[in-house]
Amino acid sequence: MAAKTDDKEKGYLCEKVLPYESKGNKKEQITSMFNSISEHYDLMNRAMTMGIDIVWRRKAINSIKSFQPKFILDVATGTGDFAIESYKKLHPEKVIGIDLSKNMLEIGKIKVAKQSLGGKIELTEGDCMNLHYDNSIFDAVTVAFGVRNFESLEKGIKEMNRVLKKGGHLVILEMSEPFTVFKPFYYLYAKFVIPSVGRFYSKDAKAYQYLPQSIDAFPKGKEMTTLLEKCGFSEVKHRRFTFGVCAFYLAKK
Repeated sequence: MAAKTDDKEKGYLCEKVLPYESKGNKKEQITSMFNSISEHYDLMNRAMTMGIDIVWRRKAINSIKSFQPKFILDVATGTGDFAIESYKKLHPEKVIGIDLSKNMLEIGKIKVAKQSLGGKIELTEGDCMNLHYDNSIFDAVTVAFGVRNFESLEKGIKEMNRVLKKGGHLVILEMSEPFTVFKPFYYLYAKFVIPSVGRFYSKDAKAYQYLPQSIDAFPKGKEMTTLLEKCGFSEVKHRRFTFGVCAFYLAKK
């Protein structure tokens, strides 16, 4: 399925995919969904990826280690895993993690406090469509498994570009479809296993039906690279991990 909508409808198909059939824009529905599943979110991530998501995060963080970023913004930080791992691996002066979901952030704040990182990692409510930060202040912006949830993909990426310093880097991790030979197994897993595990761990089965639908609709490879360049980035690098099921993008402002 092509990620781009037709010419009569501006935007990307992932912007049209919603978790619920109820009223409300994507931002409202995404906020509600993550508030609903926050209690089981970390457990579900480990179960669905068999723990490989931890390896993906470390690879993404290592990609900017040589640039020694001092001030990092982690967008769609969720329960703070990427923000915490970034601080441990990169030792910046500060990491700020933002998310729409209060419930996810509360869990993240508990993690930060347990590791005595409160002075180094700040988790706060924030929306990538309208970042409350000045232009050109962050050395790096990261977003792990959250870009496909943006209400406006182009607007969100441009906002991340705006707050980055010249020469700063954007790191994106996102779920993707596997290489062709693995697709039949992936579709069975996405259609039956993920929703079943979601129903077992969470009362919100819709959230785990939304996951494979949003992955399918998200722009991939060259299309995503082109979008990043359109939004002001250069030197875009793209890799895929674990049979293609995770996409990695590194871009420079």
